[in-house]
Amino acid sequence: MVLDGLVPAVRAALRQAGDPERARGMQAYLKTTEPCLGVRLPEVRRLTMAAATAYPPTTVAELGTAAAELWRGAAHREERYAAVALTGLPLARQQLALLPLHEEMITTGAWWDLVDGVQPRVRDLLLAHPGTMHPVVRNWARSPDRWLRRSAVIAQLGARDRTDTALLTEVVEVNAADTEFFVRKAIGWALRDLAKTDPDWVRSFLAEHELSPLSRREAAKHLS
Repeated sequence: MVLDGLVPAVRAALRQAGDPERARGMQAYLKTTEPCLGVRLPEVRRLTMAAATAYPPTTVAELGTAAAELWRGAAHREERYAAVALTGLPLARQQLALLPLHEEMITTGAWWDLVDGVQPRVRDLLLAHPGTMHPVVRNWARSPDRWLRRSAVIAQLGARDRTDTALLTEVVEVNAADTEFFVRKAIGWALRDLAKTDPDWVRSFLAEHELSPLSRREAAKHLS
Protein backbone atom coordinates (compact mmCIF):
# COMPACT_ATOMS: atom_id res chain seq x y z
CA MET A 1 0.00 0.00 0.00
CA VAL A 2 1.11 3.53 -0.75
CA LEU A 3 0.80 4.51 2.91
CA ASP A 4 3.29 1.77 3.84
CA GLY A 5 5.95 3.14 1.51
CA LEU A 6 5.38 6.67 0.30
CA VAL A 7 4.37 8.40 3.53
CA PRO A 8 7.20 6.92 5.68
CA ALA A 9 9.69 7.64 2.88
CA VAL A 10 8.68 11.31 2.74
CA ARG A 11 8.84 11.68 6.51
CA ALA A 12 12.25 9.98 6.73
CA ALA A 13 13.71 12.08 3.92
CA LEU A 14 12.50 15.31 5.49
CA ARG A 15 13.93 14.44 8.89
CA GLN A 16 17.27 13.48 7.37
CA ALA A 17 17.45 16.80 5.52
CA GLY A 18 16.53 18.87 8.58
CA ASP A 19 18.64 21.75 9.83
CA PRO A 20 17.84 22.74 13.45
CA GLU A 21 19.31 26.23 13.11
CA ARG A 22 17.35 26.97 9.96
CA ALA A 23 14.27 25.46 11.61
CA ARG A 24 14.36 28.07 14.35
CA GLY A 25 14.57 30.85 11.79
CA MET A 26 11.72 29.38 9.73
CA GLN A 27 9.46 29.07 12.73
CA ALA A 28 10.16 32.65 13.75
CA TYR A 29 9.59 33.95 10.21
CA LEU A 30 6.30 32.08 9.83
CA LYS A 31 5.17 33.04 13.33
CA THR A 32 3.86 29.52 13.86
CA THR A 33 3.79 27.27 16.88
CA GLU A 34 4.09 24.23 14.61
CA PRO A 35 7.66 22.88 14.71
CA CYS A 36 9.80 23.11 11.59
CA LEU A 37 12.57 20.78 10.46
CA GLY A 38 14.48 23.47 8.60
CA VAL A 39 14.09 22.13 5.05
CA ARG A 40 13.64 24.75 2.35
CA LEU A 41 10.50 24.48 0.24
CA PRO A 42 12.25 23.58 -3.06
CA GLU A 43 14.05 20.76 -1.25
CA VAL A 44 10.79 19.58 0.32
CA ARG A 45 9.30 19.34 -3.15
CA ARG A 46 12.34 17.54 -4.55
CA LEU A 47 12.37 14.99 -1.75
CA THR A 48 8.64 14.45 -2.06
CA MET A 49 8.88 13.84 -5.80
CA ALA A 50 11.75 11.41 -5.26
CA ALA A 51 9.71 9.45 -2.74
CA ALA A 52 6.72 9.44 -5.08
CA THR A 53 8.93 8.06 -7.83
CA ALA A 54 10.13 5.27 -5.55
CA TYR A 55 6.62 4.54 -4.24
CA PRO A 56 4.26 5.78 -6.96
CA PRO A 57 0.55 6.04 -6.17
CA THR A 58 -1.42 4.38 -8.96
CA THR A 59 -4.80 6.05 -8.45
CA VAL A 60 -6.09 9.47 -7.45
CA ALA A 61 -7.63 7.86 -4.37
CA GLU A 62 -4.26 6.44 -3.29
CA LEU A 63 -2.57 9.77 -3.84
CA GLY A 64 -5.28 11.61 -1.89
CA THR A 65 -4.98 9.14 0.97
CA ALA A 66 -1.22 9.64 1.18
CA ALA A 67 -1.50 13.44 1.02
CA ALA A 68 -4.21 13.43 3.68
CA GLU A 69 -2.12 11.21 5.96
CA LEU A 70 0.89 13.50 5.62
CA TRP A 71 -1.27 16.55 6.27
CA ARG A 72 -3.33 15.27 9.19
CA GLY A 73 -0.48 13.45 10.87
CA ALA A 74 2.10 16.20 10.40
CA ALA A 75 4.46 16.74 13.29
CA HIS A 76 6.37 19.41 11.36
CA ARG A 77 5.49 22.13 8.89
CA GLU A 78 7.41 20.53 6.07
CA GLU A 79 5.15 17.47 6.13
CA ARG A 80 2.27 19.77 5.25
CA TYR A 81 4.31 21.26 2.42
CA ALA A 82 4.97 17.70 1.22
CA ALA A 83 1.25 16.90 1.31
CA VAL A 84 0.53 19.89 -0.90
CA ALA A 85 3.39 18.88 -3.21
CA LEU A 86 1.87 15.42 -3.68
CA THR A 87 -1.35 16.98 -4.93
CA GLY A 88 0.70 18.57 -7.70
CA LEU A 89 1.69 15.22 -9.23
CA PRO A 90 0.44 14.73 -12.83
CA LEU A 91 -1.93 12.02 -11.59
CA ALA A 92 -3.67 14.56 -9.35
CA ARG A 93 -3.89 17.60 -11.59
CA GLN A 94 -7.36 18.90 -12.39
CA GLN A 95 -8.96 16.13 -10.34
CA LEU A 96 -12.20 17.33 -8.74
CA ALA A 97 -12.08 14.36 -6.38
CA LEU A 98 -9.33 16.19 -4.47
CA LEU A 99 -11.32 19.39 -3.98
CA PRO A 100 -12.49 18.44 -0.45
CA LEU A 101 -8.86 17.83 0.52
CA HIS A 102 -7.79 21.18 -0.93
CA GLU A 103 -10.52 22.91 1.07
CA GLU A 104 -9.47 21.03 4.21
CA MET A 105 -5.89 22.17 3.69
CA ILE A 106 -7.04 25.78 3.36
CA THR A 107 -9.26 25.82 6.42
CA THR A 108 -7.05 23.75 8.74
CA GLY A 109 -3.76 25.16 7.46
CA ALA A 110 -5.14 28.60 8.26
CA TRP A 111 -1.96 30.53 7.53
CA TRP A 112 -0.66 32.24 4.43
CA ASP A 113 2.17 29.86 3.52
CA LEU A 114 -0.06 26.78 3.51
CA VAL A 115 -3.11 28.47 2.03
CA ASP A 116 -1.12 30.05 -0.80
CA GLY A 117 0.55 26.71 -1.51
CA VAL A 118 -2.85 25.23 -2.39
CA GLN A 119 -3.68 28.12 -4.77
CA PRO A 120 -2.26 26.57 -7.95
CA ARG A 121 -4.42 23.48 -7.40
CA VAL A 122 -7.53 25.65 -7.12
CA ARG A 123 -6.58 27.60 -10.25
CA ASP A 124 -6.04 24.42 -12.26
CA LEU A 125 -9.42 23.07 -11.18
CA LEU A 126 -11.06 26.39 -12.00
CA LEU A 127 -9.60 26.43 -15.50
CA ALA A 128 -10.43 22.79 -16.18
CA HIS A 129 -13.89 22.68 -14.58
CA PRO A 130 -15.33 26.22 -14.59
CA GLY A 131 -18.94 25.08 -14.38
CA THR A 132 -18.27 23.23 -11.13
CA MET A 133 -15.67 25.56 -9.65
CA HIS A 134 -17.26 28.97 -10.23
CA PRO A 135 -20.01 28.36 -7.62
CA VAL A 136 -17.37 26.98 -5.23
CA VAL A 137 -15.18 30.07 -5.55
CA ARG A 138 -18.20 32.37 -5.22
CA ASN A 139 -19.21 30.60 -2.00
CA TRP A 140 -15.67 30.82 -0.67
CA ALA A 141 -15.66 34.55 -1.35
CA ARG A 142 -18.58 34.91 1.08
CA SER A 143 -17.35 32.44 3.68
CA PRO A 144 -16.91 33.35 7.36
CA ASP A 145 -13.46 31.76 7.02
CA ARG A 146 -10.92 34.42 6.05
CA TRP A 147 -8.66 31.85 4.39
CA LEU A 148 -11.40 30.66 2.08
CA ARG A 149 -12.11 34.30 1.24
CA ARG A 150 -8.42 34.85 0.51
CA SER A 151 -8.35 31.70 -1.61
CA ALA A 152 -11.32 32.89 -3.65
CA VAL A 153 -9.62 36.21 -4.37
CA ILE A 154 -6.28 34.69 -5.43
CA ALA A 155 -7.81 31.65 -7.15
CA GLN A 156 -6.87 32.88 -10.62
CA LEU A 157 -3.25 33.86 -9.98
CA GLY A 158 -1.23 32.75 -12.97
CA ALA A 159 -4.24 32.32 -15.24
CA ARG A 160 -3.03 35.26 -17.33
CA ASP A 161 -5.17 35.69 -20.46
CA ARG A 162 -7.51 32.93 -19.26
CA THR A 163 -8.55 35.01 -16.26
CA ASP A 164 -12.32 35.30 -15.89
CA THR A 165 -12.55 39.00 -15.09
CA ALA A 166 -16.25 38.77 -14.24
CA LEU A 167 -15.47 36.23 -11.52
CA LEU A 168 -12.49 38.25 -10.32
CA THR A 169 -14.65 41.37 -10.14
CA GLU A 170 -17.27 39.57 -8.09
CA VAL A 171 -14.91 38.05 -5.53
CA VAL A 172 -13.07 41.35 -5.10
CA GLU A 173 -16.24 43.44 -4.80
CA VAL A 174 -17.74 41.25 -2.06
CA ASN A 175 -14.49 41.53 -0.10
CA ALA A 176 -13.51 45.12 -0.85
CA ALA A 177 -14.60 46.34 2.57
CA ASP A 178 -13.06 43.41 4.44
CA THR A 179 -10.81 44.60 7.27
CA GLU A 180 -8.70 41.41 7.32
CA PHE A 181 -5.10 42.13 6.35
CA PHE A 182 -4.67 38.87 4.45
CA VAL A 183 -7.80 39.47 2.39
CA ARG A 184 -6.86 43.06 1.57
CA LYS A 185 -3.38 41.93 0.60
CA ALA A 186 -4.89 39.19 -1.60
CA ILE A 187 -7.03 41.71 -3.48
CA GLY A 188 -3.97 43.75 -4.34
CA TRP A 189 -2.01 40.65 -5.30
CA ALA A 190 -4.74 39.34 -7.61
CA LEU A 191 -5.04 42.67 -9.41
CA ARG A 192 -1.27 43.14 -9.63
CA ASP A 193 -0.93 39.68 -11.15
CA LEU A 194 -3.53 40.42 -13.82
CA ALA A 195 -1.85 43.76 -14.55
CA LYS A 196 1.05 41.82 -16.07
CA THR A 197 -1.17 40.80 -18.99
CA ASP A 198 -4.06 43.29 -18.89
CA PRO A 199 -2.91 46.55 -17.28
CA ASP A 200 -5.67 48.60 -18.89
CA TRP A 201 -8.35 46.43 -17.31
CA VAL A 202 -6.73 46.82 -13.90
CA ARG A 203 -6.43 50.59 -14.30
CA SER A 204 -10.13 50.80 -15.15
CA PHE A 205 -11.02 48.58 -12.23
CA LEU A 206 -9.04 50.74 -9.81
CA ALA A 207 -10.67 53.88 -11.17
CA GLU A 208 -14.16 52.45 -10.72
CA HIS A 209 -13.83 50.76 -7.30
CA GLU A 210 -13.18 51.88 -3.77
CA LEU A 211 -10.52 49.67 -2.23
CA SER A 212 -8.45 49.81 0.93
CA PRO A 213 -5.16 51.71 0.65
CA LEU A 214 -3.30 48.41 1.05
CA SER A 215 -5.20 46.71 -1.78
CA ARG A 216 -4.83 49.72 -4.06
CA ARG A 217 -1.12 50.14 -3.35
CA GLU A 218 -0.41 46.46 -4.03
CA ALA A 219 -2.52 46.44 -7.19
CA ALA A 220 -0.80 49.49 -8.69
CA LYS A 221 2.79 48.50 -7.84
CA HIS A 222 3.85 47.92 -11.42
CA LEU A 223 1.41 50.19 -13.23
CA SER A 224 3.08 53.25 -14.75
